Amino acid sequence: MGSGIFGIGLTGLHAAQAGLATAGHNIANVNTPGYSRQVALQTASRPLYTGDGYFGQGVDLQSVRRIYGDFLVLQSRTSLSELSSLTTSSTELRGLDDLFADPTAGLSPVLDEYFAGLNGVAAHASDTPSRVAALGAARALASRFATIDGELVASRRSINGRIDTIVASINGDAAEIGELNRQIALASADASTPPNDLLDRRDAAAARLAESIGIRTAIQDDGSMNVYLSSGQGLVVGDEAAGLSVRASRASPADREIGLSVGGFAPLRASDLTGGSLGGLVAFRDGALTDAQNAFGRLATTVALSMNAQHRLGLDQNGNPGGDLFSLPASTVRAWSGNTGNGALAVTIGDAGALVASDYDLRYDGAGFTLTRLSDGTASTFASLPQTVDGFQIAQVSGAMVAGDRYRIEPVRAAAGGLAVALTDPARLAAASPVIGASAGANRGGATLAAIANDASYWSTPLAAPMTLSFASGTATLSGFPAVAVSVTVGGVTTPYPPAAPVPWTDGAKVSFGGLSFTMSGTPANGDSFTLSPNVAGVGDNRNMQRLAALASANLVAGRASFAGAYGELVAGIGQAAHAADSERAAQSAVQTRIDTARDSISGVNLDEEAAALQRYQQAYQASAKVIQVAASLFETILAIGRG
Repeated sequence: MGSGIFGIGLTGLHAAQAGLATAGHNIANVNTPGYSRQVALQTASRPLYTGDGYFGQGVDLQSVRRIYGDFLVLQSRTSLSELSSLTTSSTELRGLDDLFADPTAGLSPVLDEYFAGLNGVAAHASDTPSRVAALGAARALASRFATIDGELVASRRSINGRIDTIVASINGDAAEIGELNRQIALASADASTPPNDLLDRRDAAAARLAESIGIRTAIQDDGSMNVYLSSGQGLVVGDEAAGLSVRASRASPADREIGLSVGGFAPLRASDLTGGSLGGLVAFRDGALTDAQNAFGRLATTVALSMNAQHRLGLDQNGNPGGDLFSLPASTVRAWSGNTGNGALAVTIGDAGALVASDYDLRYDGAGFTLTRLSDGTASTFASLPQTVDGFQIAQVSGAMVAGDRYRIEPVRAAAGGLAVALTDPARLAAASPVIGASAGANRGGATLAAIANDASYWSTPLAAPMTLSFASGTATLSGFPAVAVSVTVGGVTTPYPPAAPVPWTDGAKVSFGGLSFTMSGTPANGDSFTLSPNVAGVGDNRNMQRLAALASANLVAGRASFAGAYGELVAGIGQAAHAADSERAAQSAVQTRIDTARDSISGVNLDEEAAALQRYQQAYQASAKVIQVAASLFETILAIGRG
């Protein structure tokens, strides 16, 4: 600006005008998310030296800059990502807790009703209405298993759909950051004043991105912002956005697999996707949701197999051996979509009590197999199949494997959804036991054969006719056993005896042979005899139903918990996780509030301050205009002198 009072007035007018525009811009954006307050920076112009000294030349407008705290913005972005992840986890876990802990729609009520139905048959074994009620309770139990599992499957389906939506949002934000990088680099190269609004828009896009997924950022020399996933993969570099892609999982096609769109599809691990709503969803899907499905499926499997095993030991009202009470779907085995071999596997559950609530990953390297339990990472290796692990057997049923082939094994995850009652005829409920014991009427002692039971091997050689066992006091032994091996267990110590050999009578001893067992009770007299007979009709006998009902309190799930106890552990575990997530979310929300408050105190627009600034700049504008007016008046005076 030229020297003199007129030029000085013009510089003041320009500076005041810039201040008014900046304050007005701040006021206009008071409600714009992520907007940073701007100020017009002024400095005194370089003075002019004359013989009388230095005289000021007015004011220079240096630039318009935003009031911005780098550290607080980075803190806010990181905190927001963590809060979004925790909020997602908290919401999903709370929904899971509501599903399992519901006192009406949960499993506990129908489990109680089922065992009440079995006890009803045990009390009235010949009563058809009791049998009908028991089958109805069994169907209600299977239906509740399926209903709850259906909710879990629907939750997984919803999460996978939301993953698609979030990835699309991430790609949109990444592309916007790339475009803003281009504009910012151009603007920064052409002017000394930073493109404040573009920078704010980029920060807002980065905040939205952090809300979706955990990121790290780095500002480059040209002003562009590079964005990396928390594990280091580049998402935005300069004005190029790599973006994310989703596809059906190679291990489980119903799930969505996430990868970087770099030269095709580069799969990302769950550890690469921490933070943000996407990280929270993936962690919940692959963690708590999968764990719940497997624990619930293991419970359904144990209920079905335990009930079936006991039911097969009994006799129905028609005198036939009991069949399966429940049916289960086959365990799931999937070949990875990228396998080059065509080997097919099958999984068979043999020991329900040894089952672990987990999925498994099986890899073949050309020389052997590595099986990894995904719930805890435990790995086992073996050279060939079949192999039995954690209560189930893996067998190759067809085809050939090639090195690098992988398989996802889900022994129990689908069990609850496919559980069904195998019986329709109430008469087919096997309430009776196949063998009846009796003491001879002429016995003089006080002994009996108690706790007569059978196992599955009994049906290979069942009793065809009554068998009589006699006691001889001279040798204190019981004789008359068939030509099969006999064992006697006393105090936990089992002693084997040759086929048909007499065995010593010991009160409380358990005698086992040919799939049968009984307990010696009391003291017999010489010549006392006892008869074991096939239970031809089974009408009115409730012993097997009593044993079925007694399974309610048996520790059959993982060998340490009852059915109700295992379900209670599942509910308690989910409830504790939900409570912990709620607490962490609340704590992180408080942290986020403090950070946002600190940021707003620095960068936020204060309307009172801006109103005062408007008044101040208005006065400066008016005063500068007055300076120009005075300069013009003086100039007119000089012209008038010249004309005179």
